[in-house]
Amino acid sequence: MSEFLVRAVAEGEQRACLDLLSESLHGKPATDEVWAKMAPSWTAAGKFAAFDEHGAPVGITSSFDVELTVPGGQKLVTAAVDGVGVRADWTRRGILTTMMAVQLEDFAARRVPLAALHASEAVIYGRFGYGPATYGKGVSIERPRARVRDGVGRDGEVRFITPAEAVERVPALYHRFEGTRPGFVSRPPAWWPGFFERVVKGNDGYRVAVHSGPDGDDGFVVYQTIDARDRLAPERGAILDIRELHAATPQAWAALWRFLLSIDLVSEVAGRGRPLDEPIAELLTDPRAVNTTEVIDDLWLRLVDVLAALRARSYGTAEPVVLEVHDKQLPDNNGRYAVGPDGVERTTAEADLRLDVATLSSQYLGHGLFGDLALSGRVEVLDEAAVARADALFHTARSPWCGTFF
Repeated sequence: MSEFLVRAVAEGEQRACLDLLSESLHGKPATDEVWAKMAPSWTAAGKFAAFDEHGAPVGITSSFDVELTVPGGQKLVTAAVDGVGVRADWTRRGILTTMMAVQLEDFAARRVPLAALHASEAVIYGRFGYGPATYGKGVSIERPRARVRDGVGRDGEVRFITPAEAVERVPALYHRFEGTRPGFVSRPPAWWPGFFERVVKGNDGYRVAVHSGPDGDDGFVVYQTIDARDRLAPERGAILDIRELHAATPQAWAALWRFLLSIDLVSEVAGRGRPLDEPIAELLTDPRAVNTTEVIDDLWLRLVDVLAALRARSYGTAEPVVLEVHDKQLPDNNGRYAVGPDGVERTTAEADLRLDVATLSSQYLGHGLFGDLALSGRVEVLDEAAVARADALFHTARSPWCGTFF
């Protein structure tokens, strides 16, 4: 078996690591032009790589720190894990397992309580303690049938802004939305060049529109139109595909949807990864014009410091429940935790429910029910009455949602 060494990426090694990542994801090496755009957001900080005996990178995992809103509104420092890959001729040799272990140890040493990622494959990250904590839905709206109810979404105005204006104004505008629901993450300065500016200044025809209300700009949407005409349907309108839509007020949200559904020569308005509880159908006189095309996992969460994470969020009204948590990667988390409306403490009391850290992580933001996980065998029930108490404590009224890709 060929040997490899996992260590922190040093300055000057970033471009080789980016090319490795692109190759592992079946992409092409970055051109000089692409690298010039990516370099500001692809720093050496937060990156670990596996190197072969010649010093060439064969595996990469990286992260950067964000703030994630947890139930109750507190914002926790969270390691946003991105850019994970192993070169195809080096897979099945333990590289990913070693890199993820080194990365988790780094998070724990830095006392980062949470880690989060978007999983390329749903079977990979559960074994490292991650669980799907937010979900998103795909929507398809039949534009000719969609009529927004009278008097809704007519406050303020919507206007287009140029790519240059978007790069300048949207980051500050987005900051107004942070903390509005569990799962929302901040976007640090390094995020914008690689994930926003590259899109709106690219060649894919994305448009940016901003809504202005009584207090100034309070919402924005990024979308592109896709030509859906073909030989059999030359009259078919375009598909308007939403990349992201955020609003600080209900009025701004409704106005942005009214704007999108009023654009001419469009047959369908579509979007992926929208909040599960986004009430688009309720806006319309014909709710059947809205179709849910998919429900898919979005943000995967990992409790790095179980006690700190549990103490940071709020809980519903119920008698406390004792959770026994198992964490094979970070054994300091192993133990029992008494969770109740008045706080969380380690305890030696008998456990009510037994589960691994990945399962607890999937429940942390308030999505899903312990009862469902008990039925599927992911939660071992030692006290039947505790299942309903755990659901009452952890479940949130608003569906957790991330809304940011990294």
